[in-house]
Amino acid sequence: MLDRLTAAIDRHCVGPSSETRIPRLMLVSVDEPVEHAALLYEPMICFVTDGAKRTTSGELCEVAHAGDLLLTTIDLPMAVALEKTPYRSAVMRLDSRTLAALLVELDGTGPAVPPPPAGTAAATAVGQISAEMTPELVDAVTRWVELLDAPEDIGPLAPRIESEIHYRLLRGSLGPLLRQWSLAGSTASRVREVARWIRERYTEPLSIDAIAAAAHMSPAGLHRHFKATTGMSPLKYQKHLRLQEARRRLALGDATAAQIARAVGYVSATQFSREYRSAYGLPPGQDAARLRARPAPARTPTDWQV
Repeated sequence: MLDRLTAAIDRHCVGPSSETRIPRLMLVSVDEPVEHAALLYEPMICFVTDGAKRTTSGELCEVAHAGDLLLTTIDLPMAVALEKTPYRSAVMRLDSRTLAALLVELDGTGPAVPPPPAGTAAATAVGQISAEMTPELVDAVTRWVELLDAPEDIGPLAPRIESEIHYRLLRGSLGPLLRQWSLAGSTASRVREVARWIRERYTEPLSIDAIAAAAHMSPAGLHRHFKATTGMSPLKYQKHLRLQEARRRLALGDATAAQIARAVGYVSATQFSREYRSAYGLPPGQDAARLRARPAPARTPTDWQV
């Protein structure tokens, strides 16, 4: 079953990652190992059909193998390694309105989704979690990707198959987590909103009190829920965003390290260099030279998804 989905990805994926004519669908095809790609994940589900990848965010780490899905519920700066190649996946960007509309339709119909056991990942807000795909889910995702073989069918059928995929997910083990993610006012929703708020202001000087006020949470409550979800504190999250953007700009070679440090919000070039080396193992200038010397696609590791 996975072979059919992998073949469909190979037919339509150009380069390491390709946007498609189907809304919210991206395809990924990478043949060479990747050791440490710094990427920013948006809320999405990655359906892995071949290979294996490890994603790390702060203290959180997940490994997804062929036949697994990886759910990301929040904007997360990730360290990504492809542990087994070739690697293939279909990626669905999550849309809270689509999911919420389906939940309204499902309320009061069909078998109820059982509440998750207390203390499990699905019982709390988590930024990323992996799970095994069911045969029914693999079939639905395969038919969704295969619509690219018949572009005239995309408009009428893609939204219907996407709804089926959401339905299969809601009826599975991650259903409670997706429900919490889509509900306005839930802990998951509030943490997602504050992460987006930080992302929009990551170059500005922020304090935990200012972030907590924007989230309408106490500083202690914000810290606890944010770290449980992302694996890091809000201010460390901001730092990761700054460093990832700095690395992307350094790889392009259009500005000096000092200029880039100021552009992403650092006042001290020394602090920038120290934190950059701690994150990536080399000072900014040396790391930039190494990145630019690599063959594509590793030349700009923040410009593509895996």
